[in-house]
Amino acid sequence: MPRVKYRDSDIDLLARMMRAEAEGEGKQGMLYVGNVIVNRLVADCLDFTDLRSIDDVIFHVQGGNYSFEAVQKGNLFYERARPVEKRLAKQTLDYWRDHPGKYALWYFNPSGPCPPTWYGQPFTGQFKEHCFYEPVAGTCESVYIG
Repeated sequence: MPRVKYRDSDIDLLARMMRAEAEGEGKQGMLYVGNVIVNRLVADCLDFTDLRSIDDVIFHVQGGNYSFEAVQKGNLFYERARPVEKRLAKQTLDYWRDHPGKYALWYFNPSGPCPPTWYGQPFTGQFKEHCFYEPVAGTCESVYIG
């Protein structure tokens, strides 16, 4: 059973975002980014309430800006998804989760070392240039389900 309900158009959208945010970090890095996106859809807590689709997550606006920089800057996000990226996106939607992004709701690429917290959320690990953060214990139990 998939982690979330999705359509073919969600696979394409997720694949484009995974590539745009993490192509330089290879397939594994793209899977971690996809994992965070699916986690935000599953979470329904903190900054991520009322997100009901992959489209909602990717085009989510916080503080007047899109949550994902790639939506604003264009770059690879607006190019057609390739078959390998679509396979990775489907894998993420269906079942894939792994540390450090297993329960992460945030990631970013700092100019230096990963800080121990980001917006008050604890650091869970790093993959190449991306730092991953999951919610403070007891604040978002739904992210640990599914």
